[in-house]
Amino acid sequence: MTIENRPRPTELLTHDFYYELPERLIAQHPADRRDQSRLLVLRRQTGEIEHRIFHDVIEYLNSGDVLVVNDSKVIPARLLGKKADTGIDMEVLLLREHAPDEWECLTRPGRRARPGTVIVFADGKLRAEVKEILPGGNRLVRLHYDRTCHTLPDLLDEIGIMPLPPYITERLTDASRYQTVYAKTAGSAAAPTAGLHFTPELLDAIHAKGVAVVPVMLHVGLGTFRPVKAERIDQHKMHTEFFTVTEQAAGTINAARAAGGRIVCVGTTSCRTLESAADEDGIVHAMSADTGIFIYPGYRFKATDALITNFHLPESTLLMLISAFAGREKVLAAYAEAIEREYRFFSFGDACLLM
Repeated sequence: MTIENRPRPTELLTHDFYYELPERLIAQHPADRRDQSRLLVLRRQTGEIEHRIFHDVIEYLNSGDVLVVNDSKVIPARLLGKKADTGIDMEVLLLREHAPDEWECLTRPGRRARPGTVIVFADGKLRAEVKEILPGGNRLVRLHYDRTCHTLPDLLDEIGIMPLPPYITERLTDASRYQTVYAKTAGSAAAPTAGLHFTPELLDAIHAKGVAVVPVMLHVGLGTFRPVKAERIDQHKMHTEFFTVTEQAAGTINAARAAGGRIVCVGTTSCRTLESAADEDGIVHAMSADTGIFIYPGYRFKATDALITNFHLPESTLLMLISAFAGREKVLAAYAEAIEREYRFFSFGDACLLM
């Protein structure tokens, strides 16, 4: 089952979500301590802005609220190898497992990855055979390795590289910093970065305040980060991503909302998960499915009352999502103030609370 939910077409253009960002404000490394990053608080009804430190987020949470986190775990999905017949350098980025040891992936250079091509990694410990070219240009590969000596997760931990976004050019010395402290279910090609700001101690304090911390799961892939190339945003097509909401998670969320509590999503991935699993009355249903939901201004949120998120790239689907939630003009005004105050942007940057 695939869930697609689009608001009615608008006349908004991709360029309506553009802003200028000085390159020096793109964070190249995480804050020394996760919860010491900065926090911009935007009250979406009034446009009022407050400037805090991330650990202060607890002051904005109330007993009876639910904090929804995405517990997907990033895998070291970037593989550097060579074409078996010619020795040409090849790069493979694993995106999604379609069947046991069959993965959808990006290949570079793509023109070298025709069906039948074999790519060898780590002197033959792992081989990838290209089975077919998928719609959109991704490849489906079959992975071959000695199953008597390795499991695929262990092998990827040994030879894979954490797939950092291209705007991060500095080397990551501690791979755990591109992983949330509650990461559990392996499968993401990128981190749900809003969650990188939480520490175990902060989560314990939030729980002690009477706020339930509820995990859902969405494996982050191309759907979140694919550039918008269409002139009109309603013409953009999202890739699908796999998500799961358990019976326990749905029950806790629905009970909290019925009792007057707020649902605070950590990250756009948690938000997209709940909005995909919620019906028109805002009731969240337990399910596992693919979602191609694309949220932009005009969308009516069904299950999200507040949103913790990072600062997003210009003209991205993520910027469109938060503009739908808090208003495009208010969001762009907040970004302008963040730039003036030299907040750090993108994956390793500072955070926003939209409420």
